[in-house]
Amino acid sequence: MIKAGILTASDKGHAGERVDESGQVIAKLLRGIDAEIVDYLIVPDERNLIAANLKRMTDELELDLILTTGGTGFSPRDITPEATLDIIDRQVPGIPEAMRAKSLQITPRAMLSRSVAGIRKQTLIINLPGSPKGVQESLEVILPVLPHAIQILKGQAGECARINI
Repeated sequence: MIKAGILTASDKGHAGERVDESGQVIAKLLRGIDAEIVDYLIVPDERNLIAANLKRMTDELELDLILTTGGTGFSPRDITPEATLDIIDRQVPGIPEAMRAKSLQITPRAMLSRSVAGIRKQTLIINLPGSPKGVQESLEVILPVLPHAIQILKGQAGECARINI
């Protein structure tokens, strides 16, 4: 079982002014890969709070996977990628590249996503868009490979071989 965390970066969500529909979509889709949601929180768009909670989820809770939603656009308060880059050890550029490539088939605005993905210790952290539709589209692309990615990260599987999905 994959131990997962969801972190929603949203000033309005944190203040109770908006329902976190994107986080709910993540939780629903993660159940499809037999993931257990160990932690789920909504924080304001504050770089230090996002980074601190990502570190806590990785270092203290020892989660396998953390998915963030929100804060990946061009707004001055959109700083989730920077907070993620602050705490990861290694980047995983192929994941956000795949999400953007798929989303570009739907809308040219997908190129405006600044999502990143990376590894801290044995935890995979992935930034997802802030909209429920964007989350759904992005996760549909990457969900099939996440269990294998976690297995490799944990030393439970060999190298990636070519497969047809």
